Amino acid sequence: MVAIIDYDAGNIRSVEKAILALGGQVKVTREREEILSADHIILPGVGAFGDAMEKLHRYGLVDVITEAVMRNIPFLGICLGLQLLFESSEESEGVKGLGILSGKIRRLPESEGLKIPHIGWNSLQYPNAGRLFEGIAEGAYVYFVHSYYLEADQPKIVTAATEYAAYIHASVEQGNVFACQFHPEKSSDVGMQILKNFMRITAI
Repeated sequence: MVAIIDYDAGNIRSVEKAILALGGQVKVTREREEILSADHIILPGVGAFGDAMEKLHRYGLVDVITEAVMRNIPFLGICLGLQLLFESSEESEGVKGLGILSGKIRRLPESEGLKIPHIGWNSLQYPNAGRLFEGIAEGAYVYFVHSYYLEADQPKIVTAATEYAAYIHASVEQGNVFACQFHPEKSSDVGMQILKNFMRITAI
């Protein structure tokens, strides 16, 4: 069963539909026991970093997410869900992120001819091997919607990158924690293969 963490963020239903389309069982929940008993956990999200952290605290989900990671349950952050796994974001100064991974979330710099937010398809490079991208050729295109991007402290955890006004760490993997800045659930066959790869991963 895949638990999708419900903290009133956007994009939850499209992730749910994608998992169901792959034949997975899904529970959209904020209940501790339902999350911790899942085989896989997804933290989706579209919205503001500060608002999202406030809701995670309000619903008691910060400790639940930390415990899930400690138990090595395969965990996937998507878009804002990626950003929340890190320490802080320039979008919400003074707000601490989950701090599960080490790095900062930066605002995309203004760049002539490029619109912000970044909305559209970009190709991926693979700086390091990643289990999410098994069977997916380098140069594959995925769909992004964001104004902020990850700058991870440890290059070795970066499994996919792209360029749009900056060098963007587009996906990371550390232990059984995975995250994508792009939206696999909106990235056609490539995205569905990424989600399928995630669902094959088992607890360490």
